Amino acid sequence: MFSKILIANRGEIAIRIIRACEELSVATVAVYSELDRDAPHVRRADEAFLLGPGPASESYLSIEKLLEVIERSGAEAVHPGYGFLAENAAFASALEERGVTFIGPPASAIEAMGSKTRARELMAKAGVPIVPGTTEPVATIEDARKVIDKTIGYPVAVKAAGGGGGKGFRVAESEDKLQEAFEGSAREGEKFFGDPTVYLERYLPDPRHVEVQVLADKHGNVIHLGERDCSVQRRHQKLIEESPAPAVDEQLRAKIGKIATEAAAAVSYTGAGTIEGLLQEGEYFFLEMNTRVQVEHPVTELVTGIDIVKEGIRVAAGEPLSISQDQLELRGHAIECRINAEDASKNFAPAPGAIGGYVEPAGPGVRVDSGVEAGSEITPMYDPMVAKLIVWDVDRVQATARMLRALAEYRIENLKTLIPFHQALLQTSQWANAETCRDLIEDREWLKTLAFPKPEAPAEAEAEDESVEQSYTVEVSGKRFDVRVIGPPLAGAAVNGSAPAGAVAARKPPRRERASGAGGGGGDTLASPLQGTILKVAVEQGASVEEGALVAVIEAMKMENEITAHKAGTVSELPISVGSSVATGDTLAVISDAAA
Repeated sequence: MFSKILIANRGEIAIRIIRACEELSVATVAVYSELDRDAPHVRRADEAFLLGPGPASESYLSIEKLLEVIERSGAEAVHPGYGFLAENAAFASALEERGVTFIGPPASAIEAMGSKTRARELMAKAGVPIVPGTTEPVATIEDARKVIDKTIGYPVAVKAAGGGGGKGFRVAESEDKLQEAFEGSAREGEKFFGDPTVYLERYLPDPRHVEVQVLADKHGNVIHLGERDCSVQRRHQKLIEESPAPAVDEQLRAKIGKIATEAAAAVSYTGAGTIEGLLQEGEYFFLEMNTRVQVEHPVTELVTGIDIVKEGIRVAAGEPLSISQDQLELRGHAIECRINAEDASKNFAPAPGAIGGYVEPAGPGVRVDSGVEAGSEITPMYDPMVAKLIVWDVDRVQATARMLRALAEYRIENLKTLIPFHQALLQTSQWANAETCRDLIEDREWLKTLAFPKPEAPAEAEAEDESVEQSYTVEVSGKRFDVRVIGPPLAGAAVNGSAPAGAVAARKPPRRERASGAGGGGGDTLASPLQGTILKVAVEQGASVEEGALVAVIEAMKMENEITAHKAGTVSELPISVGSSVATGDTLAVISDAAA
């Protein structure tokens, strides 16, 4: 076993890995950006090193800086978590060259599965069923039109070859929407993965998103841990996951489990990974392989009793898997809700900000994986996830009841989150019937019923407690140290991360079905609901627009957000341009009433 592991990540997954290391008696090294100086994962690790400024490209994505810290800290292995460099073959190769263990698959497997087109080609040759479409990149829109007309038809999915996590995924319902989808997918592929190439797939309108957890060691053992259903998504990004999948029986589980293990064996995979697929009318198609631990791994851990993170670390150290396929037993049902800093009533617009009071739910069968606390800042620089709330019970009905109880206990002040959305959706007939719930998530009128109440005026801050002993954090040559100072607190310093409390969490919403209601906004000014960068301006000054027409696309917290007109009229002012930054409340456009 390793003596010291560096975690090349942040937030809840960094803490999850640190906990696993503590149980294995392995020392841990955290890394952090300037924005994360006071983050819980930094304090939790045995050592912590500064990488650089807030932007991920200058910190968490900087291979050069990470290699420097690895050498300084003496770490023998690196766990990448998910996101950032978790599926970066160049990073894994650089570690291998330096004799440092990458806790994950070999670089060759990452490279093979990192390109979705190459992965589809490999799976097709291995006899694994894939969603009908291209196995090679499509260079131009003209080429795409020819392929679609000849073999695929509409609707068609345009996907970034290096994509994942919903990035670079666009749908063209008809030929007149193809150019927009093609350009959008290529743009996101270039931005998030450095690869603008795209490929085409038949778009299945309402499939179940079912994925299989696999584990493989260096001794030739490859097993699966059952499946997860991740069908509840917005913008092709997951919101709720559960295991086992409601639509999968023992026979189908054995079938897709075989597909998954064969796919992993085809690329000599080792460690934890996930085979993602689509299930439609009993047919299961390979979608892609995520060569890393997944955000939703806890639901599988709860129904199997297997610690996937520790298993991955042991495999990287050369140990065989602790369980064989015939020993696997699934017990009960687990559900995970992603608690993101988003406003569902505004079509899941990012809602970054500082957390006030913070109390996590507890009790039987409740688990919270988080990387925040009272006073933590959810910055627009990174992913909007605050925490993952996971519950287990003996069946799906009771697990749902337990999740609703836990959601009601969760208190996150001063921050808009998806808690009201989860509470509402889990009480609908669609969820009870194990539907994909796409009709609800795409229903703007239903989402508007989840609007947050207007915040109350904040209470006056309480007097600061002037303790005689204070704790501070200092950095010496880029390494973090905790120190204690005897005496009154420094002027203006926040003691122990204290922050004033504010408005309480949203009230528990009533049980809902397919709700409807009037929408729209007041006044002529269309204000930005979030902080971000203008990616696209879809209108011109002087143009006439209808209510709901696209005005602009704003990128925030790794998401592209479509901003639509709140009323019909004429665009009399348009003070924005592509590439400019906007803050919450900034004017995007002024839409005057059309002349009578």
